[in-house]
Amino acid sequence: MRIGQFLLPNNLFVAPMAGVTDRPFRMLCKRLGAGYAVSEMVTSRRDLWDSLKTSRRANHDGETEPIAVQIAGTDAEMMADAARYNIDRGAQIIDINMGCPAKKVCNKWAGSALMQDPALATEIVRAVVAACAPQGVPVTLKMRTGWSAEGKNALPLALAFEAEGIAMLTIHGRTREQGYSGQAEYATAAEVKSRVQIPVVANGDITNTARAREVLAATGADALMIGRAAQGNPWIFREIAHGLATGQDLPPPSYAEMKRVLLAHLAEHVSLYGEYTGTRSARKHIGWYTQALPGAQAFRAQMNRIEDAETQHQAVADYFDQLVSAEALAQAA
Repeated sequence: MRIGQFLLPNNLFVAPMAGVTDRPFRMLCKRLGAGYAVSEMVTSRRDLWDSLKTSRRANHDGETEPIAVQIAGTDAEMMADAARYNIDRGAQIIDINMGCPAKKVCNKWAGSALMQDPALATEIVRAVVAACAPQGVPVTLKMRTGWSAEGKNALPLALAFEAEGIAMLTIHGRTREQGYSGQAEYATAAEVKSRVQIPVVANGDITNTARAREVLAATGADALMIGRAAQGNPWIFREIAHGLATGQDLPPPSYAEMKRVLLAHLAEHVSLYGEYTGTRSARKHIGWYTQALPGAQAFRAQMNRIEDAETQHQAVADYFDQLVSAEALAQAA
């Protein structure tokens, strides 16, 4: 699997998710088997580039290659400038966001709203590809099946984008109108794959090895992109990679491994965001990791009252130590 000049270790990708796929999370998913990860979207608005949020998203210190950054906006020249800005800060692949369904994005006609305006969408692609080409940076694009059930236009857009030089397309199997409701469909990705020469990535509701195998068979896609199923479960990448390669299921991570991975994740998270913001924004990750574990509801209630990193770290360690002890007692009995 290649994107431009980059040979990827496998075809399991981490989807860009605002507020989730920051640098610590991307690096963790890669360590646990993801072949590729895309950053949270970076705005094309120049007046926001000096903001703390954008500076964090443009920070790739220690990140393994290739470094892929998603950009979002509605103006072709601004998007081209955003591509150059991120390349100057280490981006090796630029991804254009035409898939985000969030109202605050679509109300400004960015994200999946651009699929309603094929002429503008194509103009943006042309400008970004032209900005990236002199530096040898491939441009990819993520989109939905269309704006609504009556307006599915992924195929004609895919053909136009390929002609403009897009190096890879990701298709989320829902319309913008659906948001994340209902079930993803894969017929659109299959149709696009059958008509374009560039790699196509299928995205949406890929939660385990069995579904991954089904989606690859149904679409013929070159790769799979996993988003929400990786929240609190970064092991999903190694599990699916192993399952696809061997036909065998890996056992779930032990409580001891979960403890080790989560504590390392928290340390990197707080290092990026600082103690005040990091401790608070880490709560959602802790909630995702523990949501299906014994005593999780009471633990999360306790966790949401903690306001410093050291106490948070110790509380997580104590919680998993209790799970390890309880498991050992159960096995001894």
